[in-house]
Amino acid sequence: MNNNIEPPHYTELKISPLEYIEANNGEFSWSISNVIKYVSRHKRKNGLEDLLKAKWYLENEIKKWENK
Repeated sequence: MNNNIEPPHYTELKISPLEYIEANNGEFSWSISNVIKYVSRHKRKNGLEDLLKAKWYLENEIKKWENK
């Protein structure tokens, strides 16, 4: 049975991206949280597609910081 709740591309890591993000208690914005998620799983899931998604979220975060 395929486990969509805790898929292997997260559970095979020593610490899941969710555990890391939550352990840092609000330290990360939505965009940075997504960067962490996509970079963490890219080798096990969608490769370049996930890296490009991470890039998009990082560029989004950079734009917010540039406009402060």
